[in-house]
Amino acid sequence: MGGVSDLIVVSGPPGAGKTTAARALSRLFRPSALVPGDQFFAFIDQGYIAPWTSPADRQNEVVTEAAGAAAGRLAAGGYTVVYDGLIGPWFLETFGAASSLSFLHYVVLLPPEPVCLERVRSRADHGFKNQEATRHMYQQFAGADVDPRYVVANSDDATTLAHRLFDLVHDGQLRWPAHRLQNGLASLVVRRAVQPVQ
Repeated sequence: MGGVSDLIVVSGPPGAGKTTAARALSRLFRPSALVPGDQFFAFIDQGYIAPWTSPADRQNEVVTEAAGAAAGRLAAGGYTVVYDGLIGPWFLETFGAASSLSFLHYVVLLPPEPVCLERVRSRADHGFKNQEATRHMYQQFAGADVDPRYVVANSDDATTLAHRLFDLVHDGQLRWPAHRLQNGLASLVVRRAVQPVQ
């Protein structure tokens, strides 16, 4: 393996299709590393707080930094990293800084809300099925201040979507400066607290 490779963050609310798209996308690179962001929350043994609630702010920041550091190290080691996780624009600066990379690629998958809700409801192999939390997190992403070029709003099948993302990465359309903001993209990151589910 050569030098530093790309880090691609596939984000979005629950049910957006992150996991299947990220898995298919990772298979288009060699060598690659597929990093499931949910696993970093699973490392917390005692004192876990539901990430979509306001008491989880500090936990979410620490986990985001740990995930960014791990993903960045794999990329620095020569693997194209596809990170599958709920990294909202409000945490992208934190994740990017922790990666220690000069840039990353970022995409928010945001199919229609009913699609996400139905996917979460009908999951057979995933423990998270909370409809209220899904709706809440969907609205957080839908209301975020994100340049539209980072948002993919359709619900293509995973293979089609993966090839589309591959092309967008190749063309530099999803590139985001990770270590420090530059080139007028400061509006991409909104440092605001996630509001708790009422």
